[in-house]
Amino acid sequence: MSLILYGAHLSPFVRKADALLREKGAPFELESVNIMPMPDWFKEISPARRIPVLRDTEIGEEGPAGTIPDSSAICAYIEQKFPEPAFYPADPYERGRAVWLEEYCDTELAMAIGLGIFRPIQFKRFMGEEPDVDTARKTYEERLPRRLDYLEGEVGDGPFLVGDALTIADVSLACQIAQFEFVAGPLDASRWPGVAGLVERLTGRDSFQPCLTICRKIVKQEPIDLSAA
Repeated sequence: MSLILYGAHLSPFVRKADALLREKGAPFELESVNIMPMPDWFKEISPARRIPVLRDTEIGEEGPAGTIPDSSAICAYIEQKFPEPAFYPADPYERGRAVWLEEYCDTELAMAIGLGIFRPIQFKRFMGEEPDVDTARKTYEERLPRRLDYLEGEVGDGPFLVGDALTIADVSLACQIAQFEFVAGPLDASRWPGVAGLVERLTGRDSFQPCLTICRKIVKQEPIDLSAA
């Protein structure tokens, strides 16, 4: 097995690379890395001090050689190494849109969900403290809607974010919304039906199940309904 994915199952960015590798049918090993504190050997291959990092042992078995940090760079590499099925459109414009929407989900959406909702709830639980529901609810009410409204408009009446086929943009979106649903339950399908439907279809795929199953065992508590007064 030449590919090793370093990271933690609960990271939506690890989840993105994990799902894409499985969609491609690419053999790989996911090696868990505890980043608090981050081991020195991992700092050497992760200049930005983030997960995931992919190692292709056909290129290098230790140190930085053969490694690629950052989920977007990793997914681009996976696409080139395993081109079928394609997750980046052949059409130049659609390809650009897919990469843009991947970036939007990985930044704008991820910051609102990860820092504003998941962390105040689940990180507090990990520390044995009460969830910071006020912060999570404020994010849900004030920061998240604009981002989801934009993505809802991009889905429109179609089954995917870009074109008529599954792309990296859809994978990225599903990975981020799954993070929300672990702690806050299903997305409001009456408010964001396109996004909710797309996420439900993707997270039900075989490629998502191994990682999601482990995550659900880690996040054991019941979700908190942030829409409740």
